[in-house]
Amino acid sequence: MNRNLDANHIVKLLKHGTNQPGEVIPLHEPSLTGKEWQYVKDCLDKGWVSSVGEYVNLFEKKLAQYTGARHAIAVVNGTAALHLGLKIVGVEYGDEVLLPALTFVATANAVHYCGAVPHFIDSDMDTLGIDPKKLDDYLKEITVQKNGCSYNKKTMRPIKALIAVHTFGHPADLDSIHTVCNKYHLDLIEDAAEALGSYYKQKHTGNWGKLSVLSFNGNKIITTGGGGAILTNDTGVAEIAKHVSTTAKIRHRWEFIHDQIGYNYRLPNINAALGCAQIEQIDQFINKKRSLAEKYRQLFKNVTGITFFREPAYARSNYWLNTLILDEKYTASRDSLLEATHEQGILTRPVWTLMNKLDMFQNCPHMDLSIAESLEQRMINIPSSSKLGGEDG
Repeated sequence: MNRNLDANHIVKLLKHGTNQPGEVIPLHEPSLTGKEWQYVKDCLDKGWVSSVGEYVNLFEKKLAQYTGARHAIAVVNGTAALHLGLKIVGVEYGDEVLLPALTFVATANAVHYCGAVPHFIDSDMDTLGIDPKKLDDYLKEITVQKNGCSYNKKTMRPIKALIAVHTFGHPADLDSIHTVCNKYHLDLIEDAAEALGSYYKQKHTGNWGKLSVLSFNGNKIITTGGGGAILTNDTGVAEIAKHVSTTAKIRHRWEFIHDQIGYNYRLPNINAALGCAQIEQIDQFINKKRSLAEKYRQLFKNVTGITFFREPAYARSNYWLNTLILDEKYTASRDSLLEATHEQGILTRPVWTLMNKLDMFQNCPHMDLSIAESLEQRMINIPSSSKLGGEDG
């Protein structure tokens, strides 16, 4: 028998948590209360608005310092960062790349840009990221090892890399995932698009794989309007990323010589200026987001049928998007709750449609996705802007 939650009660709790009764409450919006105007005006005054300028270098330096990565390369968006990262680790046409079915479409799109095949993996209920134990058992069954590479027995395509997504800012189980990657000769890429400011065992995300990617879209922890970055501790990888992201042009005072296929992916100076102002406020943003998450946790702790998702025990999450998970017997309530909240101006959303269900990816290989399928039907993201966690200073 279908059971429903009290939608009016949920609406009241969300209004109380956000403390904005009677207003439209976005899912996530940027806070632009620092030196954004000052730095952007400086770009305009000096005329340095494109992909060369002092703010690009400064933003990269600040990102590296904040995350603890040795290098940061700023690019136009997170999808471009992931595409470039896959190319750098050697993903080619016809290769397979493992990634969660429960992710934003950009993760799978970037694999396709390389001519490679997305291979979808199940999620872990405790982290919302890849389940490394289930993945290990699956790869043991479906792969054969040849010349230091794993091959899919069914397709005989090489499986080159694994993309670990830190879903909604919550760090995946990186140590266990790294162990699986070493066992099956996979390059690990961290999709930390949502995880700037999140820590796995006291170390910032983005420091486990050969490289990782960030996003600075308008709804992320900090924004450059549009923008992204590659993080790496490998100086060689950083040099390649910077070179290829600037059309692979060899430095010369006047000649246009390009030594390989490159991409026009560098972040413009004017966007980097915005990012410099934003990253100066990042600790404030994250403290407010964690405060909001704790408020939600308290509000929903005694609500029957709903669990507020909390960071894994080993992690310190940025709580990029706060998440409610319905008990299985209340699955049928999801859409009515979405309808009720939207009618009251609270812009909640369901999680993404699983990648293997999208038309363009439905023929791609995948393992048993029972956990991801269950989560897809039961998760609701609720308003998570940093300004909801307190007054902007």
